[in-house]
Amino acid sequence: MSGVTREYVKDSESDWRLDKWFKVHFPGLSYGRLSKILRKGEVRVDGKRVKANFRLEGGMEIRLPPLGKEERTQLDKPKAVNKISDDDAALMRNMVIYQDDSVIVLNKLPGLAVQGGTNTPRHVDGMLGALQGKSKEKPKLVHRIDKDTSGILVIARTAASAKKLTESFKKRKTNKIYWALVKGRPSQMEGVIQAPLDKEPGSRGERMAVSDDGKRAGTDFKMMDSAADTATWMAFRPVTGRTHQIRVHATLLGTPIVGDGKYGGKDAFIDGPVSRKLHLHARSLDIDHPDGGTLSVKAALPTHMKESWALFGFDDDDISDPFEEMDDV
Repeated sequence: MSGVTREYVKDSESDWRLDKWFKVHFPGLSYGRLSKILRKGEVRVDGKRVKANFRLEGGMEIRLPPLGKEERTQLDKPKAVNKISDDDAALMRNMVIYQDDSVIVLNKLPGLAVQGGTNTPRHVDGMLGALQGKSKEKPKLVHRIDKDTSGILVIARTAASAKKLTESFKKRKTNKIYWALVKGRPSQMEGVIQAPLDKEPGSRGERMAVSDDGKRAGTDFKMMDSAADTATWMAFRPVTGRTHQIRVHATLLGTPIVGDGKYGGKDAFIDGPVSRKLHLHARSLDIDHPDGGTLSVKAALPTHMKESWALFGFDDDDISDPFEEMDDV
């Protein structure tokens, strides 16, 4: 359908009803008109038909049909252009670890948000223009990782590649491995954590909890190395993609991720020179390349994790897939 566009739900818009999202972004669109295009299936969320009361989650893709000029009032208003500083432009370029005509891959720094929100004026999405180069299209986000998590973040350079990459992430056609430093030592060397997750009622900010009524959540895990019972280098592979999934599941093993005070409390910190920053890193990714073949990338550890690896004598040059043997069983 000519004129079809796609928008992505921000983290700050999580748990909004779909009709509220339209009221904010398209104030000129009447409720009657919205009801009609929803009923006809012209609006899709992650490719599915939805109703006006559908609850959104950050990162969801909303497919929009062609809308009249009056209906698109807000999106068509001139937007304030946030000039990207020279320092931020250099930061973005320095995070690039792979690029071609269709894809850019960043090794995102910890502490840098992927999308904006309340009190988050500086974020990757707002600085993507620094990577546009001579292209007519601005690069686009196709997935997210937490603000305090470092590592692989894939960016699409074109609308066509964005569509294909988004589909791969949504349908879990990826092999994504995270490295983490956890406090203590798990009782099992490897295994699978199956524990459904839901938003914790009444929590301040976004916080997830295990709930029988929650969404299915599964995470493969394997111990890579340990320093006695003090700390363990773990590899995690999410089977599903729930918010804070690895962080919650790590606490279920009795080994919270170092620096994760949100889920591990005071037990998530190690006395001494170990950094109090979150020790969770998106280390490697295999995904279908939008132009064919497979895109395989690896991201080096951030400084604070390298220092912890050195402190405990872990070898961060180990690049093998720790889950190959589990997959062969």
